[in-house]
Amino acid sequence: MGSEARNSSDGKTEINRQRAIRRREVARTVRDVRSRIGSKDASMNDFELERQHLFADTRMNSAFAVPMLALIVAAISSLWINTYLVGAWFTVVLCMHLLCVATCRTYEKTPSSKRRVRLWLRRFTLSDLLYGSSWALFYLLPKEIAAGDGFLVFQFATMLIVVAMNTMQSATLPRALLASTLPVSLMVTATFLKQPQPIHYTLAAMAIGAQGFFFILGNQLIKNANTMLEYRAEKDHLIAELETANALSDESRRRAEEANLAKSRFLATMSHELRTPLNAILGFSEVMKDEVLGPMHNSNYKSYAGDIHSSGSHLLNLINEILDLSRIEAGRHELQEEAVNLQDVIEESCNMMQIRAKAKDIKIYQSYEDHLPKVWGDERALRQVVLNLVSNAVKFTPVGGVVRISLGRTRDGGQFVSVRDNGPGIPEDEIPVVLQAFGQGSVAIQSAEPGTGLGLSIVQALVSMHGGSFDLRSRLREGTEVMFTLPKERVMETMPAYDVPKSRNAAKWPA
Repeated sequence: MGSEARNSSDGKTEINRQRAIRRREVARTVRDVRSRIGSKDASMNDFELERQHLFADTRMNSAFAVPMLALIVAAISSLWINTYLVGAWFTVVLCMHLLCVATCRTYEKTPSSKRRVRLWLRRFTLSDLLYGSSWALFYLLPKEIAAGDGFLVFQFATMLIVVAMNTMQSATLPRALLASTLPVSLMVTATFLKQPQPIHYTLAAMAIGAQGFFFILGNQLIKNANTMLEYRAEKDHLIAELETANALSDESRRRAEEANLAKSRFLATMSHELRTPLNAILGFSEVMKDEVLGPMHNSNYKSYAGDIHSSGSHLLNLINEILDLSRIEAGRHELQEEAVNLQDVIEESCNMMQIRAKAKDIKIYQSYEDHLPKVWGDERALRQVVLNLVSNAVKFTPVGGVVRISLGRTRDGGQFVSVRDNGPGIPEDEIPVVLQAFGQGSVAIQSAEPGTGLGLSIVQALVSMHGGSFDLRSRLREGTEVMFTLPKERVMETMPAYDVPKSRNAAKWPA
């Protein structure tokens, strides 16, 4: 038994140690993630693998958009440029685009454990450089006819669309972003600067400004992607921790249920083993105390026998209350329901407490509303509830005090029983303790009244089984009022008398 208890204690210590380690890891992870999120110069190497996956996914999703844009640009530019040259340029752009898509597909098919971040970053950068250079070749194509301002606007608009599209596609990788957009912007700027007109200088300056704007936009998109990935990592980590905590909670609940079952089995087994010797102790001590077989010449022996009998009675009451509470908690306490008159139950309980009340010169007053119907419940359980409440009131009421018991209707049609005394009361912060199992307030400890602290727990459980409510109100030096209420569904309303109609032709029952 000692080794089993030691092993159980060691197991609990190890579980608590592992939980503490997990809590520290979670706190450290959350703190690191939040510091990275709030940092202005967060490292771009964070979540590099995830950003490469976003880059490849975006490229593959736009696989059909790029050829359509290139086809539209080729068709329009054929108005000023030779059709064969435009077709050759379109073929080069399409091949470079297919190279980028193929690189991304190869990356996605590669297992995560074999993906080398630096190697794939160079591949993505190179493929985007070739792709951006293919778009830059468009501005080197010679014109067959004189082009006016319309061709300049078309070239500048094409540059803006291509740079914007490449920025959206390559935003998660800064190097690939520069490789795909910078060749186009530089080629447009160089082409416009070769012309002497002011409009060309203006468009060249705007091309440089557009490149800077899209670069800043790309950096902002990278920060947004990092923030999104950081929040996703934090969420995944917290979800994993919640799943772990849920598993531990399920395991703890299972162990608690097993422990509760073991407790119930132990109490059921020990009840007979404890009650049998206790009955013998109580019987023999009562015979000795009452001097049934003859007088006891030594008064101390008689006093000892009385102490043995009172201690045994207290222990037997404790065992009975523990068994009642465990039976209720285990759901094995069944109500033997019948029609019960609460007034009779209260009167019987008060008669049983008259001896103790007279010993302390306590007066018990009873008040009942008229014509109260019976209630549907377990008479034994309701008697135990009332008896426990009255017993507590008498126990903690000082000498010469008053206990008032009231029975009446509630506003919703139910019935209530109120037990009020003018005792010392209970401090407000001790009321939750008193309502718990084995809980006793400072007044009970100071008065040294014999008790187990299970009375109110049993009362609450029995009232709850009847569908009722329990309430305790108390103030220091003013007294305590305890009230339980039975719902309307438990009240048996009496049916009005049925008047049999008189008829001359009514059939008579045979004698």
